[in-house]
Amino acid sequence: MDRFSAVERALRGAPAHALFEAVRDALTTHYTAVSVDLLMADYALTILQPVNALPYTAEPVPVHASAPGRAFGAQRPHVERPARCAEVIAHFPVSVRGDRIGVLTVRLPDDHYTPQTQDELQDIAEILGHEIVVAERDTDLYLQARRANRLTLAAEMQWQLLPGRSCARPEYEIGAQLEPAYAIYGDNFDWSTSADHLTLTVTNGMGEGIEAALLTNLAINALRNARRAGLSLTDQAFLADQAIYGHYRGAAHLSVLLLRFDLSTGEVEIVDAGSPRMWRLRQGKAEPVELDAQLPLGMFEDTIYTAQPFSVLPGDRLFFLSDGVYDVASPAGERYSEKALIRAMTATRLLPPSQVPRAVLQELAGHRGPIDAEDDAMVVCLDWHGRP
Repeated sequence: MDRFSAVERALRGAPAHALFEAVRDALTTHYTAVSVDLLMADYALTILQPVNALPYTAEPVPVHASAPGRAFGAQRPHVERPARCAEVIAHFPVSVRGDRIGVLTVRLPDDHYTPQTQDELQDIAEILGHEIVVAERDTDLYLQARRANRLTLAAEMQWQLLPGRSCARPEYEIGAQLEPAYAIYGDNFDWSTSADHLTLTVTNGMGEGIEAALLTNLAINALRNARRAGLSLTDQAFLADQAIYGHYRGAAHLSVLLLRFDLSTGEVEIVDAGSPRMWRLRQGKAEPVELDAQLPLGMFEDTIYTAQPFSVLPGDRLFFLSDGVYDVASPAGERYSEKALIRAMTATRLLPPSQVPRAVLQELAGHRGPIDAEDDAMVVCLDWHGRP
């Protein structure tokens, strides 16, 4: 058995809670690794935390201005060669289908670090990412390693709903982030892809705390139930509207933007039910997309929804923003303006979608200053590549 297959077999056979120990021991045995570390990105995407220490006690590594952070941000290997040292320190992104999870750091002798070794270790990091996603069904270890602070119960419920924070296919790339990461309320996003379509849902629930999280949970699961039944976009909105109204009788409602992309043509169906706002960045110019606004889900009984057509071109970048972005005030009471938002969108145009939401939210935090956020803010970024 070759060394790569030996490490892969060790990971496949390891208990859910022991993936780090399995990859460390296997890399030490088969790749002469001197040391191995597994770092997980926290919910705010600001630090990387080791999984081999109890939560809250590990020394975190900043995502920005660190060698592991460079591998995490660029999503490619980053190698350190310390002066007067016969060893290299190689950092490999751990991700699953474009969703960034963390970094695998391997220290090994310099003369053992060949291009083939680098390729194999990168593949091992990818396999490790897939194993972590599966293992999270059976252990809390990796979820604990992602949190720098305790999550509120509402935030715990919201994060468990999310499909991930980024994903990538040849036709598109998506990046998304929620803030405050450890105390979010009702904002949420969801996506699902098939051979020919991408369905994207962006929600902005009313209320705070547990009530907002419960409302969003009901809405997201109602939309998923309708989508998985193979219903059209308008019927998905109708059934989710009925589920929310049936429970709350109009006392609570939820704004949602539903989009269904045809992967082969770039044609899009959109249902705007009191939605978060949508912007398009095309050839360096950012502009809002005006949609036919309809009633939020759950406001009235038997609301009929209609879809409107839209189209995207290769090279287009779409932004989806909740009111927590628009309504943020500075210490002097000045609202975050569209001019500032356009500046943030254009300033991040060279970043990949997985990094854009965090960058935009940092701009927002700079405007807000030291004041705690009064509402959660959501940024979703989608780059459309299309099919040849």
